[in-house]
Amino acid sequence: MLGGAFDPPHRAHLALAQLAVEALELDELHIIPTGQAWHKARTLSSPDHRLAMTQLAFQGMPHMRVDDRELQRAGPTFTIDTLEALQQESPGAQLYLIMGADQFVAFQQWHKWQAIAGLAIICIADRAPSTLTGADSDAYLEAYKGLENRFVRLQMPLMATSATQIRQLMTSNAGKTLVANTLVAEPVARYISANHLYSLP
Repeated sequence: MLGGAFDPPHRAHLALAQLAVEALELDELHIIPTGQAWHKARTLSSPDHRLAMTQLAFQGMPHMRVDDRELQRAGPTFTIDTLEALQQESPGAQLYLIMGADQFVAFQQWHKWQAIAGLAIICIADRAPSTLTGADSDAYLEAYKGLENRFVRLQMPLMATSATQIRQLMTSNAGKTLVANTLVAEPVARYISANHLYSLP
C-alpha cells in the first residue's frame, strides 16, 4: 500500500512506487489517494481531481492498482482501516506499507500505529532533503525496540520534489513550465492545466 494526498502525484511518487515493486517483489501495489485526512491542516483538492490525476500518473505501470476506497469512505481516513480491509481481501498475503521518512518521523502519532506495525511491514524511503539518515535513523528506530523486524529501509535516489513545491510553482508561468516539463507526468500536467488547478484566481 502506498497512500498519499496525491495533490498532485509527481515523479517522485512514481519512482518510489516502482522502487517498492522491484525491491520488495510485490505482486500488486495499491496506490491509495487519501480521503478525509485527519492530519492535513490544509484543504485538499477535490477527490475527483486527485483520483483522476493519480489514475493518469500510474496508468500502464505494471503491478500497480489505483484504489479509491478511502475516497469513498465517510469520515476521517485511517490507514489501519484500509490495511485491515486489504488483509481480509487477501488473507494469505504479506502486507507492506510504503512511506517517506518524513511520515515515519511522526509514525507514533498515527491512529493505532502499533496495530499497523503488527499488520504490515513498514517500508521507509528517504528523499531530499534527507529527513532520516545515518545516526538519525538509528535514533528513531530505537523507539521501536522489539519491533525492529517490522521495518525495512528502501534506498531511494534523492529527489527533491514535493507536491507542496509543485502547488507553489503553479502560481507563475515559469513555474508552470517547470512543473509540466520535469516534475509531473505529461498526462498529469495536461490535466492540471485543463482544470486550472493550483493557480491563483
